[in-house]
Amino acid sequence: MKPPSNVKTPAQYIASLPADRAKTIATVRALVNKHIPRGYDECIVWGTIGWTIPLSRYPDTYNKQPICYVALSSQKNYCSLYLMGAFWSASQLAQLKAAFKAAGKKLDMGKCCVHFESPDDLPLEAIGKLISAISSEKWIEMYEQSRLMTKAGQAQMAKQGAPSASKVAAKRVDTKRRR
Repeated sequence: MKPPSNVKTPAQYIASLPADRAKTIATVRALVNKHIPRGYDECIVWGTIGWTIPLSRYPDTYNKQPICYVALSSQKNYCSLYLMGAFWSASQLAQLKAAFKAAGKKLDMGKCCVHFESPDDLPLEAIGKLISAISSEKWIEMYEQSRLMTKAGQAQMAKQGAPSASKVAAKRVDTKRRR
């Protein structure tokens, strides 16, 4: 069950859910809060509970929204834990898949969202480690690198006279071959 669109805080979000779903979301929220590195703010973002880099710290986002690192939501038929690090980092995705396999649990995942019905469906310890692995400073760095790979980022770099990210990467590979 999705909460109403007028919730303003994570506590209101959870209070708006049926008791069983509220317990599930509250349990996973506590896990995230226990492991989230400093520098992220818990808030409501896109109708979900999110942990973001606040605009007061990093206002220069392409969509004028805070940079989201983790989000948690109640959907109609399941809950979702959005692990953006697993989307942007191949090693985080591999660790997540390995954790599910080692725990004997089935991974039901979209690009970054892990679907679950109960906290028992998740390898909680491994997810906590993944969440704690990327500092807010590193997340900003990863965001900036990803922006350089877009057409807008390439155009901005060209305007500033900087080489494109693909040319920089090609030069890096060429330099390694010479060594």
